[in-house]
Amino acid sequence: MPAPTAPRAPATAGAYAESSIRVLKGLEPVRQRPGMYTRTDHPLHIVQEVIDNAADEALAGFGRSLRLTLHADGSVSVEDDGRGIPHGLHPEENAPVLELVFTRLHAGGKFDKGQGGAYRFSGGLHGVGVSVTNALARRLEVCSQRDGQQARMVFADGAVLEPLQLRPLASGERRSGTTVRVWPDGRYFDSPVLPRPELLHLLRSKAVLLPGLSVTLHDEATGQSQHWQYQGGLRDYLLQSLGSEPLIPLFEGSGSADASHESFAEGEGADWAVAFSEDGALLRESYVNLIPTSAGGTHDSGLRDGLYQAVRGFIELHALLPKGVRLLPEDVFARASYVLSARVLDPQFQGQIKERLNSRDALRLVSAFVRPALELWLNQHVEHGRKLAELVIRAAQTRQRASLKVEKRKGSGVAVLPGKLTDCESRDLARNELFLVEGDSAGGSAKMGRDKECQAVLPLRGKVLNTWEVERERLFANNEIHDIAVAIGVDPHGVQDGSPGDKVLSGAGPSQAASAPSGGSAARTAGERGGSDVLSGLRYGKVCILADADVDGSHIQVLLLTLFLRHFPALIEAGHVYVARPPLYRVDVPARGKKPATKAYALDEGELEAILDKCAKDGVARARCSISRFKGLGEMNAEQLWDTTLNPDTRRLLPVRLGAFDAAATAERMTQLMGKGEAAARRALLERWGDAVAIDV
Repeated sequence: MPAPTAPRAPATAGAYAESSIRVLKGLEPVRQRPGMYTRTDHPLHIVQEVIDNAADEALAGFGRSLRLTLHADGSVSVEDDGRGIPHGLHPEENAPVLELVFTRLHAGGKFDKGQGGAYRFSGGLHGVGVSVTNALARRLEVCSQRDGQQARMVFADGAVLEPLQLRPLASGERRSGTTVRVWPDGRYFDSPVLPRPELLHLLRSKAVLLPGLSVTLHDEATGQSQHWQYQGGLRDYLLQSLGSEPLIPLFEGSGSADASHESFAEGEGADWAVAFSEDGALLRESYVNLIPTSAGGTHDSGLRDGLYQAVRGFIELHALLPKGVRLLPEDVFARASYVLSARVLDPQFQGQIKERLNSRDALRLVSAFVRPALELWLNQHVEHGRKLAELVIRAAQTRQRASLKVEKRKGSGVAVLPGKLTDCESRDLARNELFLVEGDSAGGSAKMGRDKECQAVLPLRGKVLNTWEVERERLFANNEIHDIAVAIGVDPHGVQDGSPGDKVLSGAGPSQAASAPSGGSAARTAGERGGSDVLSGLRYGKVCILADADVDGSHIQVLLLTLFLRHFPALIEAGHVYVARPPLYRVDVPARGKKPATKAYALDEGELEAILDKCAKDGVARARCSISRFKGLGEMNAEQLWDTTLNPDTRRLLPVRLGAFDAAATAERMTQLMGKGEAAARRALLERWGDAVAIDV
């Protein structure tokens, strides 16, 4: 895979001019930065983009077969019997549609999700997929059969090699469908070989999720073929894949919204199969519009919420819960295997490879269908319900015993906690979260809106001290820093015992320490003190920075990140520090027909435009939507803070890690940004990169 192209330095001072600005056109952005668009460890994802297009045809009801061939020359072809990609001239672009689909980013047939759209439910969203496949292929051939003609085009290195050729279909030929053959370019991937187990799983999952679809894999090198076709769908797949016998019969179901539904679009819903077992390996797979979501997302959270609410209700109804035992969602989910297939009209994924679903409404969508179905099933099969209740209660008792053991190991010599800290009830480190909240008013809303079982709140007054060049012994002179250290239960461990100007970044191990300049004292790193000892008193698994979504809030974020990086590096190394992302805008969408008024939140201008576009597609004019801009967290009430920044199922948390720089380069850059004697270096950075940043003032 070629190394990313570095910015070209000007030959001489003053050579930076209009001609220095380079505009990437066509598929150049993909070829320059392939990692932004696809996985680069192997080419399976660019092949999956073609497979997903074929599956979308079947999902729309126009295809019944999908065939993938591994050719002896290393190429891969995908063939379907769908409608075939249109190949006439585009009315506005004056170019063949077949060419636009494979050579233009954001050109596709899946933007319009209305009743008149070509695809109402699909995995394709952005018109990016197969154009990325073409960009990262040495050669790509596509044949589309429709309207009595076969259209053929050939591309090389993302550009047209053989222009559109049309011929009439013979009497014995397939009347409609698409065949795409691709030769992945090994320069863009760590390995040119498709991982066989992942490919088999992907193809089999398409047959599982689309009962009746015939899926075939043929390998020319060995001459062997494999075929999948499931009439029983999710149930058959889950039973075949489980390593042990389920404790109770499978809970399976399906639900879809009709045209009169108040909250969801017609056809939105989910299919699921859930098995509970006492031992053995678990199987957990989820999909959105046939796209595998290996990292889960809000639809998984909806299944978990529906299961938990139904099981808890059954246990309370039959008075089965022993005294002193408190149920949590993870107790119900601990021994659950499932396959979930959700249908979402306009899904929002995390990244182009779509490993995680972020759509907030998907949680309510799945839960709304799962919960009543399970409640009915449990009360119709009370004996099975009692067995499930026993399994769940045992999981809760095991969890609580483990929590008590952790509490005893902490001992009694703990510093007095800050008075303004509103602590949580749980002592389970894996679940506990501390939110460092900007301002007392926002802190008050956070205290009312939090989950008091596992979420603690520490309000901060004003801006924290810049600690990049502050010695460890002087840190506790600042009240805010003293309260943070005592609240999290970890002492500062990463600053030098020598001069404040020492540029050594101490980390959680030898690999994290940068070299000190001559004259500086040696760093006493967390690794030298023992990483486990440094964090032995840690009281929260997540330490979350929650500040306003404006410039001042960003400044407070930077100051807190500076504190953690310089004086608490083991927290970052172990993955305990996060940044919460509150929204900047709220959109009030008025009621339309039987659908009630709703609220949506946007992090920035881009998300705001996406929300307004979706409203327009749903028939709500932009002018009817009321847009409010939050001046700060203090303007949010407890319910809004919970929905947008505290609820684990709908919030957005960014984990803090070292980025493209190693520890030494990170320390050097932070010294430029936060050092007292680095004004000239900061000015140089601003002059070079200042125009590349959009500032919200």
